[in-house]
Amino acid sequence: MKTLRQSIVVIVAVLTFAGQLRAATTVTSTATAVATVIPANTAIVPALHPGKRTDDVLQRARDNPGACDVAFIGDSITQGWEGSGKPVWEKYYGRRKCLNFGVGGDRTQHVLWRFERGQLDGLKPKAAVLMIGTNNSNKDDNSEADILEGVQAIVKQMRERQPQMKIIVVGIFPRGAAFNAQRGKILQVNQALAKLADGKTVHYIDFGPRLIEANGSISKTSSPAPPRCPDRNAAIKSASFTSGPRAVLINSAPGFIFARVSRLMMCRVSGPLGRCNETYSLRFSTESRSV
Repeated sequence: MKTLRQSIVVIVAVLTFAGQLRAATTVTSTATAVATVIPANTAIVPALHPGKRTDDVLQRARDNPGACDVAFIGDSITQGWEGSGKPVWEKYYGRRKCLNFGVGGDRTQHVLWRFERGQLDGLKPKAAVLMIGTNNSNKDDNSEADILEGVQAIVKQMRERQPQMKIIVVGIFPRGAAFNAQRGKILQVNQALAKLADGKTVHYIDFGPRLIEANGSISKTSSPAPPRCPDRNAAIKSASFTSGPRAVLINSAPGFIFARVSRLMMCRVSGPLGRCNETYSLRFSTESRSV
């Protein structure tokens, strides 16, 4: 009888342990499944963008320590000002110390990676122009919330690393020759990006709507460049928004951004920030409206 009772106790203990083991396995499996279903936001995880341009940009930062007027941070649209947009870049920025940190194909995570490698640490820019996020919007690579968080992370780093620097966030250009889901994604991101502006350190401009025709298309043969710009008809060259915004409006964007930079913080080339010549400011204010 005693032996029978001991056997029953052993059986109950084994069954209890087996049940606990199954429960623990189920919880672990569920947690693993949840972790698999909820991926990390790649837009905020610093990642190397391999290539010579990345090396060149970091070297440019090391070669130009100290004060500078404007640092431009972005993707191929920004980098393009060193190519077919170079004459216009020279027109607006040739007399100033401006640094182009644009990298073709860049995403928000690539900018964050370069910040971690000291791209901004040795500089003292009066202002920075940031236009990034269009490459994150491709297909299902990142959601609207992901892209927003990526740009927010960049702005946060810029403010922490360069607290004296004014920041101009430029809205992401529209994509596609006609109405499409990607253009809608970008619009939603831009709506939220506008909220980054505080009117003091961070400012926001978006001239994307000026690129849209009355029927919702984006013209391949003309651009809303300022009438004063001699390259008006050449602003959109071989590249077009049908395949991405690469190099589009590189001939008109500098003038628009320069106008805003001038009005906000650099109205006098040699003067301190915030001391604007009224006539100078008015002239560029008028030009910016004609973009």
